[in-house]
Amino acid sequence: MDSVTLVCTVSLLAGGLYWFVCVLGSAEQKGKHASQLSGGSIQRENVQDNYNEYWSFFRRPKEIEKAEKVPAFVDTFYNLVTDIYEWGWGQSFHFSPAIPGKSNLESTRIHEEMAVDLIGVKPGQKILDAGCGVGGPMRAIAAHSGCNVVGITINEYQVSRAKAHNKKAGLDKLCDVVCGNFLEMPFEDNSFDGAYSIEATCHAPKLEDVYSQIFRVLKPGSMYVSYEWVTTELYRGEDPEHVEVIQGIERGDALPGLRSYSDIAEIAKKVGFEVVKEKDLAKPPSHPWWSRLKMGRIAYWRNHILVMVLETLGVAPKGTVDVHEMLFKTADYLTRGGDSGIFSPMHMILCKKPEKPQES
Repeated sequence: MDSVTLVCTVSLLAGGLYWFVCVLGSAEQKGKHASQLSGGSIQRENVQDNYNEYWSFFRRPKEIEKAEKVPAFVDTFYNLVTDIYEWGWGQSFHFSPAIPGKSNLESTRIHEEMAVDLIGVKPGQKILDAGCGVGGPMRAIAAHSGCNVVGITINEYQVSRAKAHNKKAGLDKLCDVVCGNFLEMPFEDNSFDGAYSIEATCHAPKLEDVYSQIFRVLKPGSMYVSYEWVTTELYRGEDPEHVEVIQGIERGDALPGLRSYSDIAEIAKKVGFEVVKEKDLAKPPSHPWWSRLKMGRIAYWRNHILVMVLETLGVAPKGTVDVHEMLFKTADYLTRGGDSGIFSPMHMILCKKPEKPQES
């Protein structure tokens, strides 16, 4: 190969890599670039070992039943996936119904704004985001409602990402983030004017544990709304294909076990809530929430090639390719769950804390 050909080849490869990383490298303009992929709070040389440890959790099913093991398991998961989620999906780690004529970002924002509209809070009031991730919903809700939003996430890396995004968006005066376990919240009783959780409480080993904490910190008369991940009335535990899909979703999303839609309201009542409304937001006339996953298959392969290149070059830590592949397989299970109707990530429940304590 002569020198001119070599220079041209190198330039073409360098230009192609730049195009992948800088032009196609982010799901949204304010998100992560591919060149910044990391293992969160995990040191880069330990990413592969942590990924292997994450998968070993599912080879010991009895461990999943131990509530004290789950927070560290979920924390590890979000260290592994947070950067990839931001890069490939955006700052809001959840689904939303597709809205004709609206972009994915617009559909997501509308879905988030609906949550705060449901709890009926006023500008200046303080509300809780239970399981806030990197704060995508928090910022949309603060901007829409004028409320002061306090988010809690178990993952320290997500706290730093959320605070950076809040400041960049000019919303750091309205949005605050705390690192903590939503099963043991570091907040005073009766201290919030409202609360919401968007596809977050599915990580709780027992839903009543997180619901009871939210109930405790809410002021009497305040409202709480949650979008829950559930199996629907179409799920059949004796159907091997149904079981495969649900277990695939659980393994790829750090879930100690999906709950049935029929359990949610009873659990809310058990901890003291009044159930105001319950509805599966995924049902018709809503458009499929999983259509975005189907449309993203070409992007996945493009991104997967890039991740392999970046890991080979040492830009991304070893183990990043495995994490990215796991998420793609999980996307397939989620799509199958949506297509078959056996799974919903947006079973909405709206609850109220009674004005007066219930008599025992």
